[in-house]
Amino acid sequence: MGAAPVQAYMRVISRRPLNELAERCPEAKVELDAWFHEAQAARWANPAHIKEKYGSASILKGSRVVFNICGNKYRLVVKINYAYGMVYVRFAGTHREYDRVKNVEEI
Repeated sequence: MGAAPVQAYMRVISRRPLNELAERCPEAKVELDAWFHEAQAARWANPAHIKEKYGSASILKGSRVVFNICGNKYRLVVKINYAYGMVYVRFAGTHREYDRVKNVEEI
């Protein structure tokens, strides 16, 4: 068996939570759209690659990454399969909603 294929870009699954947050909080739309397009164009091979671009991102266990949106007013949690270039959006919400999540590493 060979190594996992090297992806030319990241595939973001799914955009729906980002769109739903942008509908509820229109002031977040521009930054959410920018994050989505940057993530799609990225080739994150490991957490260090994310930290190069997003210094305030929090790297968690379980391949989770927390991104701050709009100066930390909103939070975006993704799970990343680096080998296959897959980014799974697990949570998009306000900081207050994020604070109510019991275990971010399991969402």
